[in-house]
Amino acid sequence: MNLFEVIPEQLKKIKKIKNPWPNVDAISGSMLYHYGLKELSFYTVLFAVSRGIGLTAQGVINKAMMNPLLRPKTVTTAEIKKLVKSSKKES
Repeated sequence: MNLFEVIPEQLKKIKKIKNPWPNVDAISGSMLYHYGLKELSFYTVLFAVSRGIGLTAQGVINKAMMNPLLRPKTVTTAEIKKLVKSSKKES
C-alpha cells in the first residue's frame, strides 16, 4: 500500500508522466528510475522483453509437457479449491 501512496508523487516529478496511477509496471519502473535508468524510452522495451521471455518460457514448458499452446482462462480461487478437493477424492 505504501508504494501506491509514494510512487504517484515521485512519478509526478517526471515531466513526461501526466497521470501517474500505479499499475503493475509502476513498481518496476520506479525501481529502474531509482537505480539510475533514467532513459524513459527504454522502459517499454524492458517491459516487453520481460513479458516475451515469460511467454517463451510458458511455451517451452507447454511444448515439453505436450500441452497445447494456449492462454488459460481466468479462474477464481474458489474454482481452484473445488478442483483440488475433487482430485483428492479421486485419489
